[in-house]
Amino acid sequence: MAADLVARSQKSKVVSSPGRSPGVRAPLTDHDSLYQRFSETRATSLELAAPLGPEDMVVQAMDDASPTKWHLGHVTWFFETFILRDHLPGYKPFDKRFAYCFNSYYEAAGPRHPRPRRGLLTRPTIIEVMAYRHHVDAAMAQLFDNDDVVRQVCELTEIGINHEQQHQELLLSDILSLFALSPLQPAYRETARLKEQYKAGALKWIAFDGGLKAVGHDGDGFSYDNETPRHDVLLHPHQLADRLVTNGEWIQFMEDGGYRTAAHWLSDGWAFVQREDWTAPLYWQKRDDHWWKMSLAGCVPVDLAAPVCHVSYFEADAFARWAGRRLPTEFEWENAAADVAVKGNMLGSGALRTRPAPYADNGKPKQMFGDVWEWTQSSYAPYPGYAAAPGAIGEYNGKFMCGQYVLKGASCVTAERHSRNSYRNFFYPHQRWQFTGLRLAKDA
Repeated sequence: MAADLVARSQKSKVVSSPGRSPGVRAPLTDHDSLYQRFSETRATSLELAAPLGPEDMVVQAMDDASPTKWHLGHVTWFFETFILRDHLPGYKPFDKRFAYCFNSYYEAAGPRHPRPRRGLLTRPTIIEVMAYRHHVDAAMAQLFDNDDVVRQVCELTEIGINHEQQHQELLLSDILSLFALSPLQPAYRETARLKEQYKAGALKWIAFDGGLKAVGHDGDGFSYDNETPRHDVLLHPHQLADRLVTNGEWIQFMEDGGYRTAAHWLSDGWAFVQREDWTAPLYWQKRDDHWWKMSLAGCVPVDLAAPVCHVSYFEADAFARWAGRRLPTEFEWENAAADVAVKGNMLGSGALRTRPAPYADNGKPKQMFGDVWEWTQSSYAPYPGYAAAPGAIGEYNGKFMCGQYVLKGASCVTAERHSRNSYRNFFYPHQRWQFTGLRLAKDA
């Protein structure tokens, strides 16, 4: 049923876009390119929802997660609230009550449904949410037919596109958290087997000089405000591992009593280990002396050569201490990735899970983008001179700069064109339902 709804939604979206012919288009201008990316992003969200049934799209696995239906409604509310309401003359909201349902954390935008109870929102129905998307997409098409208006909202539209891409990753992470609770352990989508199997190879170290290094976004292309201002930092000579930590190496940590040895852990981390009874990464289970893990492809054997995934900052830090190493700082990582192409096992690959990568010795760090977001030892804090934007849109990043840690790179469910070396992802140190892993570092 969900797939049928999505198919009807995509068909209706083309029909209800005034002035935009799906068959013949004028040569792309900057505005046309932006509209094209908007349309592609909106279509991708529906494609990600297509394998799900109506029941799948309503339930919430835990407080940190959200139902698929809510994600589809929230990203639509974002365009309606921050663009259409104030910039499209005569725009009428689809349903004024939806603002309460689909606001996330924007205090300036008004009251909202409590996050832990999003799974109780059986209404609006999925059909109504799809109709909401049609309404907003048609209005955005109308807005883009007015060049004078478009010039006013280009930046907000770019933010909205990137915001929806973030929620595409959250949608998949949240579905995995839900399916992992099912006794049927269903696959979200069967993924093709790799034609070649790669070995991780012996870990090697890449040395980096110290000195003043420029970090932060350089102003070329889109960035979030938390990546600015660009500024200089002092790095001491250090070395980074040329690849990510693997499942096989993590099993060595486990077999050596890693989850039972308090000396490896920060105090808060050890408290979580004891309280939550952590004995392995999230979604791992042992069957007949072999480790398996729940993935978006269903329950699969743990690939020893693939990057370890779904570990918290506390676990990543404990592993590094056990190995006699440390986690890199966000600036060490960013400096190392400055001349590394943003490509890897990301959403477009279709793998939807971590996998071993070809091991070419080119002297540069590997797997910097894709597979897993990489924990750093850096607290998520403002850069010197940072100032949040005024109004509700200023709540996007700045108000979360307390108690969280920065992750760098991208994961296997991150949209292409949604990462760069200056990108700052951030989560609380105990959270591990996201596709998170680690790379080791050491002082020179």
